[in-house]
Amino acid sequence: MQPLIIGGGLAGCAAAIDLARAGLRPCLIERNSDPHDKICGEFLSGEAVAALAGLGVQPLALGAVPITRVELWAGRRQAAAALPFPALSLSRRVLDADLVARSAALVSEYHPGVAVSLAAAGEIRTSAGPLASNRILIATGKHDVRGVPRPAGPDQIGFKQYFAAPALHRQLAGTVRVVFFDGGYAGLQPVEGGRLNLCLLADGPLYRSLGSWPALLDHLLAQPGLAALGDGQALLAKPLAISRVPYGHLAPPAGDGLWRLGDQAAVIPSFCGDGMGIALESGRMAASMLAAGASADAYQAALLARTRRPVRLAMAALGLAETRLGRLAAIAGLGAIPGALALLARMTRVADPGRLASAA
Repeated sequence: MQPLIIGGGLAGCAAAIDLARAGLRPCLIERNSDPHDKICGEFLSGEAVAALAGLGVQPLALGAVPITRVELWAGRRQAAAALPFPALSLSRRVLDADLVARSAALVSEYHPGVAVSLAAAGEIRTSAGPLASNRILIATGKHDVRGVPRPAGPDQIGFKQYFAAPALHRQLAGTVRVVFFDGGYAGLQPVEGGRLNLCLLADGPLYRSLGSWPALLDHLLAQPGLAALGDGQALLAKPLAISRVPYGHLAPPAGDGLWRLGDQAAVIPSFCGDGMGIALESGRMAASMLAAGASADAYQAALLARTRRPVRLAMAALGLAETRLGRLAAIAGLGAIPGALALLARMTRVADPGRLASAA
């Protein structure tokens, strides 16, 4: 039977392209009819850029913006460092459109606008009818499929909004800024088209106490690292939102024959900027191992070995940043020790050294 991939995002398309190249032309199912905006920081780390190059994608040709440095803010305190790897910023709408077009030209079947309501070993139920395969890859990102649950995430809400703020866009040229505040954190970075991507995570109690997105935005603008957004113009009619993402989730071998990719396998805190890298690497790793005859459990164990340390380190850093004293101490330390922030960025990467070397 042909492999069956549920989800046409980064992980699903990466797997589809590499499986097709290996002669195993899969069937690809995507619940949305067209590429669209997604809640994502849109930061392409060094390994993500390398993985895309291996898939034939050149983000710079799609308008990607180079990112060379990172800033961490907590109140008025800040630390900054040059990134230890080449990085880019590109909207998911543009990147996904390119990956979907490449995948659709290679797979045996592509079914956009088809929703999956249940997945189990050997069969899935979809809005277009049941499909069977003994090789099912789950690549649905932050959205779970019935029958393949992940642990419930904490009471937190993620938001994303694009802004036009020319002066701030110039100020942030080449920079991703992460701002920690009581009850959450936000990432701000330039993307193509002269826009700024504001992506944030807020505790549920904080949001409910404020009562609305405009009130939460006002709360954010009180932060020195985000205040200049007050002169900007929101570009989406309303922000994108998602709740209870299970940050820190690491999927072990489950014995059910299902291949879990991307956020279905490992969810790293978004401030680390490696979510897109994990999605792409997991998709390529799954395709390579499946084509070589490996089992789903062997793949899951190998991916877990690669993701466990950086995800746990990122969760520890997040725990420190969730307290005011912890984030102030961390930023003071990172600012005082040369190279510390760049080292932290390297240690929270999930990369295949061989693949990075071959793509260089």
